[in-house]
Amino acid sequence: MAETSRSLARIGGRLRSAAPLARRLFDSAASSVDGWMTSKLGEEFNDRLGRVPLNLTATGVDPFGMDPQWTKYALASVALLHRHYFRTEVSGADNVPSSRVLIIANHSGQIPMDAALIGASLFMDVEPPRFMRAMVEKWTQTLPFVSLLFSRVGQVVGVPENAKHLLTNEEALLVFPEGIRGISKPFKKRYQLADFGLGFMRLAIETRTPIVPVAVIGGEEQYISLGNFDGLAKLLRAPNIPILPQVLLPFGALPLPTRYRIAFGEPMRFGGDPDDDDSVIEEKVFLVKTTIQSMLNRGLKARKSVFF
Repeated sequence: MAETSRSLARIGGRLRSAAPLARRLFDSAASSVDGWMTSKLGEEFNDRLGRVPLNLTATGVDPFGMDPQWTKYALASVALLHRHYFRTEVSGADNVPSSRVLIIANHSGQIPMDAALIGASLFMDVEPPRFMRAMVEKWTQTLPFVSLLFSRVGQVVGVPENAKHLLTNEEALLVFPEGIRGISKPFKKRYQLADFGLGFMRLAIETRTPIVPVAVIGGEEQYISLGNFDGLAKLLRAPNIPILPQVLLPFGALPLPTRYRIAFGEPMRFGGDPDDDDSVIEEKVFLVKTTIQSMLNRGLKARKSVFF
């Protein structure tokens, strides 16, 4: 017993002596990454990062678990994709208010790259820069690493209580009313909006939050989906598993470098009773849906190329 205690003490001593070295290595690696980020994104990124208010608790994270360090590197990663891989064109950035706002967009692309690039646009192209929060599907909380990642970079489970809390704190909140139906559309139905849920409209009315409609073009072509493996998805308890022939090609698992175009429309404001009958709420949702569909149609007509 005494020998075991001495062995544990020696191990503890070695770990304590190694801790400063590990910290120096971590700080050195972080410094190198920061330098690389600055060289690719310029000082603009650090300037914008310093101007985004964060509601942190005494533990160094926000009430939903958002960690500033994780968020910094996540923002840098999507900003690089936004600027250099997808070369996103952004219009209507001045339509985004600096106070609470619901960002309502079409959903597409098989993976939520559209959410990441909308977030990058709000951070890199809107003045003042906005840090976007997104409502993620409940099933993501069953994924071991993904659930931690989402919480650390500020994304929250899509339940009304969370949404109300964020809007009360004057946050910019992204919602995809099409949900899984939107992101899993096959290629033949590209840019055709699926049915919108009603929850976002009730939320907007209850919290008196303006809605900014957003049209995202480019996501539908990044993966060419021919359909879904419905049986396999059900077996694995996944929302969908798309049929993507391109993944059989070299580097086919990467999304194609389509050129994204993100358009922010003028804010829409709705009054009334959030507890109105579905038929009343549906009329207001229809206005938002048709606005986004019209924005998509205009953007597609003006687009000269998928990649340029």
